[in-house]
Amino acid sequence: MNIVYFDLETQKSADEVGGWSNKHLMRVSFGVTYSTQDDQFKGYEEGDMPALLAELSAADLVIGYNIISFDYSVLSAYSDQDFSKLPTLDLMADLRSILGFRLKLDNLTTTTLKSGKSAEGLMAIQWFHEGEFAKIALYCKEDVRITRDLHRFGCEHKFVYYTDKRNRVCKAPVNWSLDP
Repeated sequence: MNIVYFDLETQKSADEVGGWSNKHLMRVSFGVTYSTQDDQFKGYEEGDMPALLAELSAADLVIGYNIISFDYSVLSAYSDQDFSKLPTLDLMADLRSILGFRLKLDNLTTTTLKSGKSAEGLMAIQWFHEGEFAKIALYCKEDVRITRDLHRFGCEHKFVYYTDKRNRVCKAPVNWSLDP
């Protein structure tokens, strides 16, 4: 089994491309995968999109956070591939179907793993404009790592923690598995 955890950062914000309906215009600044088969992280610049798409297509399962709505939409500018056919577990979408509302990845990882995100997505766009590509790569890799670790925690414990609007720690039941 090859599970591939995945995240990408963009060159442009929603405001710069005329709104969230134009995610395909945001362009990839950097993408990172972690493959359970290779037990390693791989980084992809915009020119490497064919290799990234090949890795995602070869996976038994692709896991990420908000990848169905966001990352796949951004990638659609680089391929006519039907991303809905990829075996995918979108942790955000799964939790939203369970809880009825969206949670930020940082909320879940800070509460569950005691390890939050290192920055915000808009910071990665600023780094792109400033030519700080190494910062984007490290940030994106860290997002993949915490997504992987959150998934693994959920697989082992069958729940993840989050904080609600009153800052109370709550449990969200999950039925995640390491088997696609």
